[in-house]
Amino acid sequence: MSSWLITGAGGLLGTELRNLLPAHSTTALSREILDITDATATADAIALLRPSVVVNCAAWTDVDSAEAHESAARAVNATAVRGLARACRRGRIRLLHISTDYVFDGTGHTPYAEGDQPEPRTAYGRTKLAGERAALAEHPAGTTVVRTAWLYGPGGRNFVHTMTERARTGEPVAVVDDQHGQPTWARDVAERLLTLGTGPARPGIFHATAGGRATWYELAREVYQLTGADPALVTPIPSVALNRPAPRPAWSVLGHEGWHATGLAPLRHWRTALHDAFRTIPSFHDTGHTPIAPRSPACVR
Repeated sequence: MSSWLITGAGGLLGTELRNLLPAHSTTALSREILDITDATATADAIALLRPSVVVNCAAWTDVDSAEAHESAARAVNATAVRGLARACRRGRIRLLHISTDYVFDGTGHTPYAEGDQPEPRTAYGRTKLAGERAALAEHPAGTTVVRTAWLYGPGGRNFVHTMTERARTGEPVAVVDDQHGQPTWARDVAERLLTLGTGPARPGIFHATAGGRATWYELAREVYQLTGADPALVTPIPSVALNRPAPRPAWSVLGHEGWHATGLAPLRHWRTALHDAFRTIPSFHDTGHTPIAPRSPACVR
Protein backbone atom coordinates (compact mmCIF):
# COMPACT_ATOMS: atom_id res chain seq x y z
CA MET A 1 0.00 0.00 0.00
CA SER A 2 1.23 3.50 -0.84
CA SER A 3 2.22 5.77 2.01
CA TRP A 4 1.90 9.53 1.64
CA LEU A 5 3.72 12.53 3.05
CA ILE A 6 2.04 15.93 2.70
CA THR A 7 4.16 19.03 3.30
CA GLY A 8 2.39 22.31 3.94
CA ALA A 9 -0.56 20.24 5.10
CA GLY A 10 -2.30 23.02 7.03
CA GLY A 11 -3.75 24.81 4.00
CA LEU A 12 -6.78 24.34 1.77
CA LEU A 13 -5.38 21.63 -0.45
CA GLY A 14 -3.52 19.79 2.29
CA THR A 15 -6.69 19.67 4.38
CA GLU A 16 -8.74 18.18 1.54
CA LEU A 17 -6.03 15.64 0.74
CA ARG A 18 -5.83 14.54 4.37
CA ASN A 19 -9.58 13.96 4.34
CA LEU A 20 -9.32 11.67 1.32
CA LEU A 21 -6.30 9.58 2.34
CA PRO A 22 -6.33 6.80 4.95
CA ALA A 23 -4.95 8.13 8.22
CA HIS A 24 -2.82 5.05 8.88
CA SER A 25 -0.78 5.56 5.70
CA THR A 26 -0.58 9.36 5.66
CA THR A 27 1.78 11.77 7.40
CA ALA A 28 0.58 15.36 7.18
CA LEU A 29 3.14 17.97 8.25
CA SER A 30 2.32 21.65 8.58
CA ARG A 31 4.98 24.34 8.36
CA GLU A 32 5.16 24.44 12.16
CA ILE A 33 6.25 20.80 12.16
CA LEU A 34 8.41 20.75 9.03
CA ASP A 35 9.80 23.89 7.44
CA ILE A 36 10.95 22.69 4.02
CA THR A 37 13.52 25.50 3.84
CA ASP A 38 15.47 23.42 6.37
CA ALA A 39 17.04 21.04 3.86
CA THR A 40 18.54 18.77 6.50
CA ALA A 41 15.28 18.38 8.41
CA THR A 42 13.41 17.73 5.16
CA ALA A 43 15.86 15.07 3.98
CA ASP A 44 15.83 13.44 7.42
CA ALA A 45 12.02 13.35 7.51
CA ILE A 46 11.83 11.70 4.10
CA ALA A 47 14.54 9.18 5.00
CA LEU A 48 12.76 8.33 8.26
CA LEU A 49 9.22 8.12 6.90
CA ARG A 50 10.10 6.55 3.53
CA PRO A 51 6.80 7.50 1.85
CA SER A 52 5.79 6.27 -1.58
CA VAL A 53 4.47 9.71 -2.55
CA VAL A 54 5.30 13.23 -1.38
CA VAL A 55 2.80 16.01 -2.10
CA ASN A 56 4.37 19.42 -1.69
CA CYS A 57 1.67 21.93 -0.75
CA ALA A 58 4.16 24.16 1.08
CA ALA A 59 4.64 27.57 -0.51
CA TRP A 60 5.00 31.29 0.04
CA THR A 61 1.58 32.32 -1.28
CA ASP A 62 1.33 35.97 -0.21
CA VAL A 63 1.53 37.47 -3.68
CA ASP A 64 1.88 41.09 -2.58
CA SER A 65 4.40 40.38 0.16
CA ALA A 66 6.57 38.44 -2.28
CA GLU A 67 7.12 41.64 -4.26
CA ALA A 68 9.03 43.11 -1.31
CA HIS A 69 10.56 39.81 -0.13
CA GLU A 70 11.39 37.93 -3.30
CA SER A 71 14.52 36.27 -1.84
CA ALA A 72 12.52 34.89 1.08
CA ALA A 73 9.77 33.70 -1.26
CA ARG A 74 12.36 32.05 -3.51
CA ALA A 75 13.79 30.18 -0.52
CA VAL A 76 10.42 28.49 0.01
CA ASN A 77 9.11 28.25 -3.53
CA ALA A 78 12.30 27.26 -5.36
CA THR A 79 15.39 26.48 -3.29
CA ALA A 80 13.53 24.29 -0.82
CA VAL A 81 11.73 22.52 -3.66
CA ARG A 82 15.03 21.56 -5.25
CA GLY A 83 16.15 19.96 -1.99
CA LEU A 84 12.83 18.18 -1.63
CA ALA A 85 13.03 16.81 -5.16
CA ARG A 86 16.61 15.67 -4.60
CA ALA A 87 15.59 13.76 -1.48
CA CYS A 88 12.69 12.16 -3.38
CA ARG A 89 14.98 11.13 -6.23
CA ARG A 90 17.42 9.50 -3.82
CA GLY A 91 14.60 7.59 -2.18
CA ARG A 92 12.89 6.75 -5.50
CA ILE A 93 9.79 8.54 -4.25
CA ARG A 94 7.15 10.12 -6.44
CA LEU A 95 6.82 13.90 -5.99
CA LEU A 96 3.62 15.82 -6.71
CA HIS A 97 4.51 19.51 -6.62
CA ILE A 98 1.77 22.16 -6.51
CA SER A 99 2.22 25.25 -8.66
CA THR A 100 0.17 28.14 -9.97
CA ASP A 101 -1.34 30.06 -12.89
CA TYR A 102 0.97 32.97 -11.99
CA VAL A 103 3.76 31.35 -13.99
CA PHE A 104 2.02 32.84 -17.05
CA ASP A 105 1.83 36.54 -17.89
CA GLY A 106 -1.97 36.66 -17.66
CA THR A 107 -2.42 38.60 -20.89
CA GLY A 108 -3.82 35.75 -23.01
CA HIS A 109 -7.25 35.24 -24.51
CA THR A 110 -7.25 31.46 -24.95
CA PRO A 111 -6.54 28.82 -22.27
CA TYR A 112 -2.85 28.39 -21.46
CA ALA A 113 -1.67 24.90 -22.37
CA GLU A 114 0.69 22.94 -20.14
CA GLY A 115 3.46 23.38 -22.68
CA ASP A 116 3.02 27.10 -23.29
CA GLN A 117 5.98 29.33 -22.49
CA PRO A 118 5.73 30.73 -18.95
CA GLU A 119 6.33 34.45 -18.56
CA PRO A 120 5.64 35.44 -14.94
CA ARG A 121 5.11 39.11 -14.15
CA THR A 122 5.34 38.88 -10.36
CA ALA A 123 7.88 37.79 -7.78
CA TYR A 124 5.49 35.08 -6.70
CA GLY A 125 5.20 33.78 -10.26
CA ARG A 126 8.96 33.90 -10.82
CA THR A 127 9.70 31.94 -7.67
CA LYS A 128 7.00 29.34 -8.35
CA LEU A 129 8.29 28.85 -11.90
CA ALA A 130 11.80 28.40 -10.53
CA GLY A 131 10.42 25.73 -8.19
CA GLU A 132 8.73 23.89 -11.05
CA ARG A 133 11.92 23.85 -13.07
CA ALA A 134 14.05 22.82 -10.12
CA ALA A 135 11.82 19.85 -9.29
CA LEU A 136 11.60 18.66 -12.89
CA ALA A 137 15.36 19.02 -13.40
CA GLU A 138 16.29 17.34 -10.13
CA HIS A 139 13.84 14.42 -10.36
CA PRO A 140 12.58 14.28 -13.96
CA ALA A 141 11.29 10.71 -13.90
CA GLY A 142 9.38 11.11 -10.65
CA THR A 143 8.04 14.68 -10.52
CA THR A 144 4.56 15.76 -11.53
CA VAL A 145 3.89 19.50 -11.40
CA VAL A 146 0.22 20.29 -10.77
CA ARG A 147 -0.76 23.88 -11.47
CA THR A 148 -3.97 25.12 -9.90
CA ALA A 149 -5.67 28.44 -9.20
CA TRP A 150 -8.60 30.21 -7.54
CA LEU A 151 -8.91 27.53 -4.87
CA TYR A 152 -11.67 27.47 -2.29
CA GLY A 153 -12.80 25.06 0.43
CA PRO A 154 -13.35 24.77 4.18
CA GLY A 155 -9.68 24.46 5.17
CA GLY A 156 -8.78 28.15 5.37
CA ARG A 157 -9.57 31.70 4.29
CA ASN A 158 -10.41 32.08 0.63
CA PHE A 159 -12.58 34.19 -1.67
CA VAL A 160 -15.66 31.95 -1.55
CA HIS A 161 -15.48 31.76 2.24
CA THR A 162 -15.20 35.57 2.47
CA MET A 163 -18.08 36.16 0.05
CA THR A 164 -20.25 33.67 1.95
CA GLU A 165 -19.68 35.51 5.22
CA ARG A 166 -20.48 38.88 3.69
CA ALA A 167 -23.54 37.59 1.86
CA ARG A 168 -24.98 36.26 5.12
CA THR A 169 -24.73 39.68 6.75
CA GLY A 170 -26.24 41.47 3.77
CA GLU A 171 -23.02 43.34 3.08
CA PRO A 172 -22.60 45.00 -0.31
CA VAL A 173 -19.27 44.29 -1.98
CA ALA A 174 -17.39 45.74 -4.95
CA VAL A 175 -15.50 43.01 -6.80
CA VAL A 176 -13.16 43.16 -9.78
CA ASP A 177 -14.70 42.15 -13.09
CA ASP A 178 -11.65 42.21 -15.38
CA GLN A 179 -9.79 39.14 -14.09
CA HIS A 180 -10.84 35.83 -15.67
CA GLY A 181 -10.12 32.46 -14.11
CA GLN A 182 -11.48 29.10 -13.01
CA PRO A 183 -12.92 28.86 -9.48
CA THR A 184 -11.71 25.46 -8.28
CA TRP A 185 -12.84 23.38 -5.31
CA ALA A 186 -9.74 22.13 -3.50
CA ARG A 187 -11.43 18.76 -3.00
CA ASP A 188 -11.57 18.20 -6.76
CA VAL A 189 -7.83 18.91 -7.00
CA ALA A 190 -7.13 16.56 -4.09
CA GLU A 191 -9.00 13.79 -5.88
CA ARG A 192 -6.81 14.27 -8.95
CA LEU A 193 -3.69 14.21 -6.78
CA LEU A 194 -4.86 10.89 -5.40
CA THR A 195 -5.17 9.58 -8.96
CA LEU A 196 -1.73 10.85 -9.92
CA GLY A 197 -0.18 9.35 -6.81
CA THR A 198 -1.69 5.89 -7.05
CA GLY A 199 -1.71 5.20 -10.79
CA PRO A 200 1.30 4.79 -13.05
CA ALA A 201 3.89 7.55 -12.79
CA ARG A 202 2.98 10.53 -14.97
CA PRO A 203 5.93 12.95 -14.87
CA GLY A 204 5.43 16.37 -16.38
CA ILE A 205 2.85 19.13 -15.94
CA PHE A 206 -0.91 19.01 -15.39
CA HIS A 207 -3.38 21.87 -15.00
CA ALA A 208 -5.82 21.09 -12.20
CA THR A 209 -8.43 23.82 -12.52
CA ALA A 210 -12.15 23.62 -13.04
CA GLY A 211 -13.80 23.81 -16.45
CA GLY A 212 -15.34 26.97 -17.80
CA ARG A 213 -14.33 30.44 -16.66
CA ALA A 214 -15.63 33.38 -14.66
CA THR A 215 -14.55 36.70 -13.25
CA TRP A 216 -14.31 37.32 -9.51
CA TYR A 217 -17.43 39.46 -9.88
CA GLU A 218 -19.35 36.62 -11.52
CA LEU A 219 -18.16 34.21 -8.84
CA ALA A 220 -19.23 36.58 -6.07
CA ARG A 221 -22.70 36.94 -7.55
CA GLU A 222 -23.01 33.15 -7.75
CA VAL A 223 -22.02 32.83 -4.09
CA TYR A 224 -24.51 35.50 -3.02
CA GLN A 225 -27.26 33.71 -4.91
CA LEU A 226 -26.37 30.33 -3.39
CA THR A 227 -26.33 31.89 0.07
CA GLY A 228 -29.79 33.37 -0.45
CA ALA A 229 -28.58 36.96 -0.62
CA ASP A 230 -29.39 39.44 -3.37
CA PRO A 231 -26.73 39.24 -6.12
CA ALA A 232 -27.40 42.92 -6.79
CA LEU A 233 -25.37 43.63 -3.63
CA VAL A 234 -22.30 42.76 -5.72
CA THR A 235 -21.05 45.55 -7.98
CA PRO A 236 -18.18 45.40 -10.50
CA ILE A 237 -14.99 47.45 -10.34
CA PRO A 238 -11.75 47.42 -12.38
CA SER A 239 -8.55 45.94 -10.94
CA VAL A 240 -6.79 49.30 -11.02
CA ALA A 241 -9.16 50.53 -8.34
CA LEU A 242 -7.46 48.28 -5.78
CA ASN A 243 -3.85 49.36 -6.50
CA ARG A 244 -2.21 46.11 -5.36
CA PRO A 245 1.62 45.87 -5.13
CA ALA A 246 1.65 42.81 -7.41
CA PRO A 247 -0.26 42.87 -10.71
CA ARG A 248 -3.02 40.28 -10.92
CA PRO A 249 -3.35 38.23 -14.12
CA ALA A 250 -6.22 39.42 -16.28
CA TRP A 251 -6.39 35.92 -17.80
CA SER A 252 -5.84 32.88 -15.56
CA VAL A 253 -7.68 30.33 -17.67
CA LEU A 254 -5.70 27.09 -18.02
CA GLY A 255 -6.12 24.34 -20.61
CA HIS A 256 -6.40 20.67 -19.68
CA GLU A 257 -4.79 18.73 -22.49
CA GLY A 258 -2.49 16.93 -20.06
CA TRP A 259 -5.43 14.99 -18.66
CA HIS A 260 -6.81 14.12 -22.08
CA ALA A 261 -3.39 12.97 -23.29
CA THR A 262 -3.16 10.43 -20.47
CA GLY A 263 -6.76 9.23 -20.76
CA LEU A 264 -7.94 10.98 -17.59
CA ALA A 265 -10.88 13.32 -17.27
CA PRO A 266 -10.17 16.96 -16.38
CA LEU A 267 -11.96 18.64 -13.49
CA ARG A 268 -15.68 19.41 -13.81
CA HIS A 269 -17.20 22.81 -14.58
CA TRP A 270 -16.65 25.40 -11.85
CA ARG A 271 -20.35 26.14 -11.36
CA THR A 272 -21.25 22.45 -10.93
CA ALA A 273 -18.50 22.05 -8.32
CA LEU A 274 -19.47 25.23 -6.49
CA HIS A 275 -23.10 24.17 -6.19
CA ASP A 276 -21.96 20.77 -4.89
CA ALA A 277 -19.67 22.46 -2.38
CA PHE A 278 -22.54 24.54 -1.05
CA ARG A 279 -24.61 21.40 -0.56
CA THR A 280 -21.89 19.51 1.29
CA ILE A 281 -19.67 21.98 3.20
CA PRO A 282 -21.37 22.98 6.47
CA SER A 283 -19.67 26.37 6.69
CA PHE A 284 -21.05 27.26 3.26
CA HIS A 285 -24.67 26.15 3.60
CA ASP A 286 -25.18 27.13 7.24
CA THR A 287 -27.92 29.75 7.23
CA GLY A 288 -27.99 30.52 10.94
CA HIS A 289 -27.09 34.16 10.38
CA THR A 290 -29.46 37.10 10.38
CA PRO A 291 -28.80 39.69 7.62
CA ILE A 292 -28.01 43.17 8.87
CA ALA A 293 -28.67 46.52 7.26
CA PRO A 294 -26.49 47.18 4.19
CA ARG A 295 -23.29 49.17 4.68
CA SER A 296 -20.87 50.81 2.29
CA PRO A 297 -19.45 48.23 -0.11
CA ALA A 298 -16.14 46.57 0.66
CA CYS A 299 -13.72 46.23 -2.27
CA VAL A 300 -12.44 42.71 -2.93
CA ARG A 301 -9.68 41.16 -5.06
